[in-house]
Amino acid sequence: MKSVRWAILAIASLAALPAHAEGDAAAGQIKASTCMGCHGIPLYNNAYPTYRVPKIGGMSVEYLETALKAYRSGEREHPTMRAQAVPMSDQDIADIAAFISGAPRR
Repeated sequence: MKSVRWAILAIASLAALPAHAEGDAAAGQIKASTCMGCHGIPLYNNAYPTYRVPKIGGMSVEYLETALKAYRSGEREHPTMRAQAVPMSDQDIADIAAFISGAPRR
């Protein structure tokens, strides 16, 4: 009887976990247009402070989602990236990550 209760508790606790949003690359292509304005330009440098903007095409979904969520929360500091990420929902982030992970790294 104890094992049945533990199994029920285990299933109930798994059901309570937040679902991972599945990314839609087609929706992400539309949502990522702003991202590609900087990250899609070969050899692009930010004006001030001057630094090279990394190419992000082909990076893993997990990395892209983690980075965007960290910018959104303020854990990663970058004023422009934070401004871009704050209004994004988890679904927006998943969609953008799905698109960018499949994009070529030019």
